[in-house]
Amino acid sequence: MLPVSTPDLVSLDLLDSIAELGSLSQAAARHRMSQPAVSMRMSQLERMLGARLLERGPGGTRLTEVGDQVAALAGRVLAEVRSMMAAVDAVVAQESSHLRVAASFTIAEHLLPGWIGALRAEFPDSVLAMEVSNSTRVLAQLRDGRVDIGFVEGRTDRLEGMEAAVVGHDRLEVVVSLAHPWAARRAPVHGAELAATELVLRETGSGTRAVLAAALSAWGGPRSRLELGSTASVLAAARRGEAPAVLSALAVAEDIAAGRLAAVATEDIDLSRALHAVWPASRPLPPLARRLLDVATSAGSAALG
Repeated sequence: MLPVSTPDLVSLDLLDSIAELGSLSQAAARHRMSQPAVSMRMSQLERMLGARLLERGPGGTRLTEVGDQVAALAGRVLAEVRSMMAAVDAVVAQESSHLRVAASFTIAEHLLPGWIGALRAEFPDSVLAMEVSNSTRVLAQLRDGRVDIGFVEGRTDRLEGMEAAVVGHDRLEVVVSLAHPWAARRAPVHGAELAATELVLRETGSGTRAVLAAALSAWGGPRSRLELGSTASVLAAARRGEAPAVLSALAVAEDIAAGRLAAVATEDIDLSRALHAVWPASRPLPPLARRLLDVATSAGSAALG
């Protein structure tokens, strides 16, 4: 704890300027203060230190011997403060150019690369770290302060304590291998039939799994043949004919176009979902994260248009 007689930095800076310039009036001009205001600050400093620092006379003002010694000590303190502030500025500059992002698999694989590319084009010196995991773990990373902003899919009932903004929309597609009976089916699959069918599923905690579970809740939820921890592994299992899979339209588009999987129409099932940017309500978004949010929102609006 500092002594109560510790002078403030502004007064020490004024004393240092008087010692350097040899004039109270010039010191006042440098600091854009009136001469009486500077004189008053010096008088307060003398009372605080219990020492006479300036000799005032008809010929002007000069430092006393004690004033010279205090000014020299003040110069050392001010040099350390300037060094500290330069270091703080460097830390702040580095922090403002670093961005930590977490995203669930679908967004990370199909949307986030384009958003980050646009951000890097605008801020080429930025340093971005990206974590890819399921939606539940993205939210955990945000709550632990390990990332600045996250992107998740689906339900919003898990976002307690979070700010959220919709950055796009998606829907899940039922896909099967070309050898599966549903590949040639003309009639849509109804919710009861899909719920009664064993599926290749994403793991519990994923946004895709949560949306599917909500869509089939009226029929008891989905049945699992396999549970896998990534979109790529679910796609591979579906291609092998393990069972039908339900994944993002973004994730299955290439396989459908290439003829590796067939899309199956559905009826009376809501498989739509919103894509959200999320961040803790207790912490403001850093500027770079705010700009990434703007980029993502603009891209989502353009896609909807």
